[in-house]
Amino acid sequence: MVAKISIGSSLYGALAYNGEKINKEEGRLLATNKIFDNCTGKLDIARAMEDFSRYLSPHIRTEKPVIHISLNPHPDDRLTDTELEGIAREYMEKMGYGSQPYIVFKHEDIDRHHLHIVSIRVDENGRCLNNAYNFHRSKTITREMEEKYGLHKAERKRNRQDNPLRKVDISAGDVGKQVANTVKGVLATYRFQSMGEYRALLSLYNVAVEEPRGIVNGREYHGLVYSATDDAGNKVGNPFKSSRIGKGTGYEAVEARCAKSKEYIKEKKLAEMTKRTVLAALQKTFHKEEFVRLLHDKGIDTVFRFTDTGRIYGATFIDHRTGCVLNGSRMGKELSANALQEHFTLPFAGEMPIPLTLPSDNTSAMAVGDSVGEEWEYTSGLGLLSGDSSGTDAQEEAFARNLRRKKKKKNQRKI
Repeated sequence: MVAKISIGSSLYGALAYNGEKINKEEGRLLATNKIFDNCTGKLDIARAMEDFSRYLSPHIRTEKPVIHISLNPHPDDRLTDTELEGIAREYMEKMGYGSQPYIVFKHEDIDRHHLHIVSIRVDENGRCLNNAYNFHRSKTITREMEEKYGLHKAERKRNRQDNPLRKVDISAGDVGKQVANTVKGVLATYRFQSMGEYRALLSLYNVAVEEPRGIVNGREYHGLVYSATDDAGNKVGNPFKSSRIGKGTGYEAVEARCAKSKEYIKEKKLAEMTKRTVLAALQKTFHKEEFVRLLHDKGIDTVFRFTDTGRIYGATFIDHRTGCVLNGSRMGKELSANALQEHFTLPFAGEMPIPLTLPSDNTSAMAVGDSVGEEWEYTSGLGLLSGDSSGTDAQEEAFARNLRRKKKKKNQRKI
């Protein structure tokens, strides 16, 4: 079980984030402590704010009095709501927050169900609770609870190659929820720098996204619409406006994600790792299918875009190891669509082999003229055999020297 602890200053922001999910039936309200619960399964955010305020002294000196904890059991742990509530309460007790007001939420908007706990880290006098070594203590507590309840051990740094996201399967039903979960999971997991990269990423999970534009009441409208697709990329079923999925999946949110991702990828130099892996695979093969397979084995998926004639006009690489989506041309000209198309088009593919006839010692071709014979000897020594003089092997060079000596002796005889 992995615990992630965040501290902040906005109590309303933390309550609204979790409350909206609960009220949209994307999660459940599991438990409260010293906070009123009307037992409707919904959260009255304004009422919760009032209840928390009773425990917030006007003399608070702590800049960030709010604590927001995410408890993430291993995906293979199948726990009931009662068990999850017990784990949350025990965790808060051991962390020293058992007497604090708090609310426990269960998030169900992605396949990996997890808990969020909102509380405050100051006492009724406004003094900050002891938070020394909070993160170290939290890790010790989660390890103890894994042993106590027989839970799977989950590390914070999981291998992204073991991707929990799954393709949308229209035969499984509830397509709307599948699309919503996929879009939210993708936005929470991956970094991309353009709408094209975002579109390529979603296509990997059988989701398409379009950008409708228009004018409504004199104002320009720009939104996003999501659709499920089959494995061939054909849209199936009804489309879903981003507003039905959540504010964080709309055009402005995606654009903001692109901007932040660009800075992060540049700062961490994540594109360099992907580029090295892609170039290494490219050097091993001239076949697209094998190239895609080699990268897949390394944790990178490849999305090609083809013209009607089958020519590559776009290539995007999804690196599950770093969570980055990168257009080929963004990493360099050698990985652009044109460069890849040229690489995968084998030299002389589909052409008949050119016959090569070596002249005999008594051939009459040599008698046509010295210039013809001299040209043939020169190109044989440095052109046909070598292709590139820097790569000529020892035997080829010896053969070339032998031809030059023969040519020199012939010229001496003529003189």
